[in-house]
Amino acid sequence: MSANYRIAIVGAASLRGKELNEALGESPFAPADFVLMDDQEAIGQLESVGDEVTFIQPITPASFLHTDFTFFTGTAELTRKHWETAAHAGSTIIDLSGALDSEKDAIVLAPWIRYSANALNLQTPAVVPAHPAALMLALLLGQVRQATAVRAAFATVLEPASEHGRGAMDELHQQTVSLLSFQGLPKALYDIQIAFNATPTAGPEGKIDLQATEARVRRHYALLSAGKLPAVAIQLVHAPVFHGHTLSIGLELERAMTVEQLRQLLAANEHIEVSESDEDAPSNLTAAGQEQVLVRVRSVEDETAATHRFWLWAAADNLKLAATNAVACALEMRRLRPQGHVQ
Repeated sequence: MSANYRIAIVGAASLRGKELNEALGESPFAPADFVLMDDQEAIGQLESVGDEVTFIQPITPASFLHTDFTFFTGTAELTRKHWETAAHAGSTIIDLSGALDSEKDAIVLAPWIRYSANALNLQTPAVVPAHPAALMLALLLGQVRQATAVRAAFATVLEPASEHGRGAMDELHQQTVSLLSFQGLPKALYDIQIAFNATPTAGPEGKIDLQATEARVRRHYALLSAGKLPAVAIQLVHAPVFHGHTLSIGLELERAMTVEQLRQLLAANEHIEVSESDEDAPSNLTAAGQEQVLVRVRSVEDETAATHRFWLWAAADNLKLAATNAVACALEMRRLRPQGHVQ
């Protein structure tokens, strides 16, 4: 059905780009014609989308001609430099970099969440797939909302280095090695020790702003919920891990439930997998490569009696979840486009 589409991935050599390549290759878009693009350092690299292997090409104004969808998966700077050229060429813009969050009329989207009142149309300048942590919260709290009101909800988001790209992962690795060998710490991106350290803020000279990321998670959750999901207090902490979001969520429910009842309620959502025992409790390691949100349910009180208060411990592959949601956004936009190359 997508054989006649032409799809561009800008930032194809990035962590998000590689994950998106895989997700598109396993989606209804797999038969499409793909063009992989990136900045100068990545030109000429071989990448695969599905069964096809292709070279990463330089980005020129002509690159976006007759392109139906353009995914921006690299840095925010790369997106800001090229997205208007792609849009003027008639391409649908899907921005995984977060650069277009504040762009007028851009829509934050997660098609699995159906509360938002924002309407997609062909005049939508860009679609921004929702931040993975906001999507996790919306999935879990949206499912709880089906059975009972939520009196209070609190969430601590533990963010991995991969959320900020390969450079952040490299810096975490280099800091770890340096600490173990009693050497000075590289601080080009974080300007703070992140190895063996959990922190809610980065250094004043760093290029990564954790408080801005926290604000983005709050904003995306609010946009997804459109006032219909429970309010949740969100705190973001950078964890000294390479990959995978983990969330600690405290809930106080209007109606008392047992742990087993809450497990069954959450498990009814196809995008949520509930652990049945402590042996299979979620972690950033067990979530790697999984498309679902993994969650463990615990009572604050007696595990067998009905109660109003619970802890949820959730984990998800941040890159996989972002890529899967981006493909879902493209499929949603596909309904609005004519089949075949844009004119």
